[in-house]
Amino acid sequence: MNSLRAPTTRLQPKVKITGRVVGDWMRLFEANIGHAVPLLTDLDRAIGDGDHGVNIYRGMQSVVSKLAELKSPDLSSQLRVISAALTSSVGGASGPLYGAFFLQSAQVVLYKSEIALADLILLVDAGCQGVVKLGKAAVGDKTMVDTLSAAVISLRESGLRRDSLPAALAACSLAAQRAAEGTTPMVARKGRASYLGERSAGFQDPGATSAQMLFEALAQAVALSLLPSPTHSNPSVSP
Repeated sequence: MNSLRAPTTRLQPKVKITGRVVGDWMRLFEANIGHAVPLLTDLDRAIGDGDHGVNIYRGMQSVVSKLAELKSPDLSSQLRVISAALTSSVGGASGPLYGAFFLQSAQVVLYKSEIALADLILLVDAGCQGVVKLGKAAVGDKTMVDTLSAAVISLRESGLRRDSLPAALAACSLAAQRAAEGTTPMVARKGRASYLGERSAGFQDPGATSAQMLFEALAQAVALSLLPSPTHSNPSVSP
């Protein structure tokens, strides 16, 4: 996974997540997932059906297409469109779970055109709780909840430190990566992997891994927003 360092700039405290950033976030996530399909397939083949990467990539292609058609893209509308696209196009449990994340996060940004770190913390926490409620999973169950919970904790810590948004997301991306990697020794207690019992230990969870890429892409999108406009015009290329 790419490691990120927040760019050094005096403008960092004023950086916000706007509709444009959300669009770039989804395009970067689609690109990153596309590159990672073989990895996600291998991880899921070991403890699942082997289709997680293909399913999420198909879902993200739908998301990018639907967002391009969206008129007046306020943040809440964008997140609801993302939720609907993933729920309808991603097979298995992953679609509804990702859909729940974005649907619940949309409630936090109603009528807002931009948000800073404080609202982002609430957004990610609400999304995580939506996944927990739907999937009935907890930290340690070897699921995407392990990654989402680590992201919430990291963002809260950044909020207490009054970090800039780019710095907070760089730290969050790293925390999410470590959480995903931390699922390797766990025994799965939820999802298809749980059918394997003790044999599920020793493999990184694919859902936790794709969730890590979600936060990596958000950190990249915010970093991209700090660059001059000509460079910003090609967000599909992963930094």
